[in-house]
Amino acid sequence: MKLSCQALACILLLASAAAHAQIKRTVLQKGDVSGENREAVVAQVELGPGVKAGRHTHPGDEISYVQEGEGELLIDGEAPRSLKAGDAFIIPAGKVHDAHNSGSGTMKLVGVYVVRKGEPLATPAR
Repeated sequence: MKLSCQALACILLLASAAAHAQIKRTVLQKGDVSGENREAVVAQVELGPGVKAGRHTHPGDEISYVQEGEGELLIDGEAPRSLKAGDAFIIPAGKVHDAHNSGSGTMKLVGVYVVRKGEPLATPAR
């Protein structure tokens, strides 16, 4: 069975949307912090079973705490790190990283991002 390019594009778009729907980000609070043009963003992040966040960076530091579930943190230039509920991690500004939910349930994190105002909270990496 052959698929047209348009049908294949639709399938890929739907698959991408379904994967994205398995990552839920909820900003809990935003506010100014000391330092020129900086703000703190506190967010709840949920990754469904088997979901990969995708390689990305932040325009500031990320400080996160795993509330529930388990997974793996992949930071470029470092060994993979296993994560479980109760673990915390810090990722410096601009460092390329990814998170994978390797468990059977939802992985829930609270992230605090101290970032430059007006920039996207996360930017996909190549």
